[in-house]
Amino acid sequence: MSQEPIKALCWTERSEPESVYPDGINGAVADALREAGIEAETAQLSDPDQGLSEEALARADVLFYWAHSRHGQVTDDSTARVLKHILARGMGFVPIHSALHSKPFRAILGTTGNIAGWREEEEEEHVYIVEPSHPIAEGLGQKFTLPEAEMYVEPFDIPTPDCIVMISSFREGEVFRTGCCWERGLGRIFYFRPGHETYRVLFEEPCRKVFVNAARWASRRV
Repeated sequence: MSQEPIKALCWTERSEPESVYPDGINGAVADALREAGIEAETAQLSDPDQGLSEEALARADVLFYWAHSRHGQVTDDSTARVLKHILARGMGFVPIHSALHSKPFRAILGTTGNIAGWREEEEEEHVYIVEPSHPIAEGLGQKFTLPEAEMYVEPFDIPTPDCIVMISSFREGEVFRTGCCWERGLGRIFYFRPGHETYRVLFEEPCRKVFVNAARWASRRV
């Protein structure tokens, strides 16, 4: 008997410029997932129940979450619904880039998500696969390079990951834990660092492949 398709909810606060992401960052993620046969629904902060309604979350096997400057506008009720579906139902959670400061990310991991610094100069990001046997690393080879990135640098205030799948390096020798996995309650969490709102990096093929692999892993299909 064939499995039901994975169902993903792709969420954004929608502060990214339309000139870079015409359909939003959530639209870019959803497009990659749909191309791989994953059913992807999009939602945003301005939707009813902030796009994180009980009904929308209940349909989702995995939640992709991007946010940048409007973390404080996400209500405690919305955050509690997200946590409930991760912890008690096993919905996967994939926070992207600056979602490290989002309420759900901080709440589920119990730390601030703070980093030591950043630099926004359209520089290359070299991403090294350090756990090649992990399902999220499938098809990525030993390394990939993204043509433009906002630099993040360690230390990164997170609990020790269950697995670090990939790390990044930048122009001046900075390094960052770019792909980190945890399990909390019944849910799987994968943090993925690339995804700045003014760079088209999430259209790059390696990022699209990571989204598909992460959806399969976080929804426990692999």
